[in-house]
Amino acid sequence: MQRRNERFVERLPLVLRRPWQAYFLTTCLCLTALAIRSAAEIAMPMGYPFVSFFPAVILSSFLFGVRPGIYAGLLCGLLSWYFFIPPRMGFSFQPSVILALAFYGAVVAIDVALIHFLQKANFNLAVERERSRVLAENRELLFHELQHRVSNNLQVVAAMLSLQRRHVDHDLARRALDDASARLALVGRISRALYNPSGEGQNIRAFLTTLTADVVEASGRGDISMAVEAPEDLILQPDVAVPLALIVTEAVSNAIEHGLPHRGGSIHVGLDASEEGIALHITDDGNGISSDFDHNGATNLGLRISNALAGQLNGRFSLKPSAQGGAIARLDLPARL
Repeated sequence: MQRRNERFVERLPLVLRRPWQAYFLTTCLCLTALAIRSAAEIAMPMGYPFVSFFPAVILSSFLFGVRPGIYAGLLCGLLSWYFFIPPRMGFSFQPSVILALAFYGAVVAIDVALIHFLQKANFNLAVERERSRVLAENRELLFHELQHRVSNNLQVVAAMLSLQRRHVDHDLARRALDDASARLALVGRISRALYNPSGEGQNIRAFLTTLTADVVEASGRGDISMAVEAPEDLILQPDVAVPLALIVTEAVSNAIEHGLPHRGGSIHVGLDASEEGIALHITDDGNGISSDFDHNGATNLGLRISNALAGQLNGRFSLKPSAQGGAIARLDLPARL
């Protein structure tokens, strides 16, 4: 309703198909004011000859513009002068009458001028609003183009690493290049999915569901059951969601590669938000890890990346054996995020 009112106000003054229509409607408003003033004659005390004519002048100026407003001011002035200023049914030129008409004319001129300047300012505001809308659309288009180019560039770099892999004979180096290529491609996909021009985040539950499904699909494993639990209305800002998504990817990939290398199983990703902060846990039912495993001293690149990303967020990452078997990776983030 408010938006409709804004659009109606932006259209004022109304531009009718034929100019005489505006003057005809203005005349109808003035005659309506005359009828109202005549009907109120019994209950109204002496004087107040212009009381019902001011609204007619204001409405005419508001709806049809300056010229119909001036016309309404002249016509209403003549009607009130002829019918309600003594001696009635005539045009008296007594000093008191001339003074009253002068005040009436001054009030009408101020009303018409104010309405005209307000409508002019409103028109300029509408023009600026439309210009801002166009600029916003252009910004969004350029942003998507930038994101597309950045993602494509990351894909190109990932492809170059894959090509370079063919010229490397050392198995460890080839695997490092494969991991770097996969991580670059992942960062490109995450950035494209999470960032938008307004700076707003996205629903983390839907994003994690799509992300983990992509990781399982990329592993080529059809025997892995994936489940994601997170609050439906939880929105995280991109500067938090991107490293969080990278940690989830590393944890799920690690569970598939080391926890479930030769058999099927299930992986559960859960995210809880409270006043204390955000707790993310990735649990699998795989081979598990030893109770004295130290993830801080681990040489695995994925764990080192997860620890570094958690530190950037002022959080804490841990990897421990699960009570039901398997392993559980946990990320705790402070509430200010």
